[in-house]
Amino acid sequence: MLELTGLTAGYHGGTVLHGLDLAVPAGSVHAVVGHNGAGKTTLVHTVAGLMRPSAGSVRLDGREVTGQPAHRAARAGIGLVPQGRRVFAGLTVDEHLRLSYRPPRRGDTTRPSVWTPARVLELLPRLGERRGNRGTDLSGGEQQMLALARALLGSPRVLLLDEPTEGLAPVLVTQVHTLVTTLAAEGIAVLLVSPSPAQAVECAGALTVLTSGRMTLRLDGEEARADATALHAALELTATKTGV
Repeated sequence: MLELTGLTAGYHGGTVLHGLDLAVPAGSVHAVVGHNGAGKTTLVHTVAGLMRPSAGSVRLDGREVTGQPAHRAARAGIGLVPQGRRVFAGLTVDEHLRLSYRPPRRGDTTRPSVWTPARVLELLPRLGERRGNRGTDLSGGEQQMLALARALLGSPRVLLLDEPTEGLAPVLVTQVHTLVTTLAAEGIAVLLVSPSPAQAVECAGALTVLTSGRMTLRLDGEEARADATALHAALELTATKTGV
């Protein structure tokens, strides 16, 4: 389980996240939605160790990982799929997979499952067809699948997805959400951030609306799918207050 308590973080002395509390149990998907500037990317970067929080804590299965640098957070079991994919233009799919694969340490029984390049390609067969292609040769959807594959090859217990469907065609959006559901079924705790409630609600077991770095609404996923009125009202109110 990923547990955030009183998480506060920001840039250059300013505060973006204000005392955020959030829990993502193993095997579940928690979506954080909010308009641009709400603090969504700051949230995932802080959890992933790319930023140090100024207050609060990040715990993974009860273990304190607050403020650990990104490489230690990854080794602890936190995987990140960044916004914009960020694949290496000159490397082939095969080279990406070989560089990203981190075999588990002997006796490590903490991972919900172990991911190998072969297993990733079984889950993402299109990448198998493109193994010899470089990053620049891949479509946006293929790049997103490659970014996801890289994160999985660390065999994460927590997977952070920063706007994973940005710029994708509707059919690819559906594929990504199906994959997210599959990964949660493997026992991974998935934290997904998105500006679109319509997309996030499809696969989330719980949703949080983030407004200027503060939680303003929390909903059960089934409740939101049955009636998204409260979710949309919270986002509309946010837009009015912030001028989005």
